[in-house]
Amino acid sequence: MEHVWDYPRPPAIDPCALTVRVELGGETIAESDRALRVLETSHPPTIYIPMDDVRTGVLTPSDARSTWCEFKGAARYYDASASRRRVHAVAWAFPAPSRGYEALQDHVAFYPGRVDAAWLGDEQIAAQESDFYGGWITDDLIGPFKGPPGTRGW
Repeated sequence: MEHVWDYPRPPAIDPCALTVRVELGGETIAESDRALRVLETSHPPTIYIPMDDVRTGVLTPSDARSTWCEFKGAARYYDASASRRRVHAVAWAFPAPSRGYEALQDHVAFYPGRVDAAWLGDEQIAAQESDFYGGWITDDLIGPFKGPPGTRGW
């Protein structure tokens, strides 16, 4: 069991021990055994997949506004298309991550609530509640989690 309140702030980057899979439009659009987990106090882990492990042609730059993370820097957003399904701002990346987060370069994180399914190993994960955060909730994760209404200022 992992408790999100034991995660550090500023966030830490750890290798993901399980194979990660993302599905959209009934297709696997990303699969990796080289993913990274970003662990931050009060948040379910965010999973970053190497761009090389995302199916070619699925992601295109989004017109979504950019955002700034106080730790990781400026985020760029991506839309995804698979089997005639297109999802706006389904993923984000840090093209030039801030010092200490260079490992995230050439990786992308998917909002699990905006895809058909996201998997860690054999477990289909639940999405962190919120339209801003992209955490992956597994059965072995203990909250409460930042994200629902009233928790953004935690």
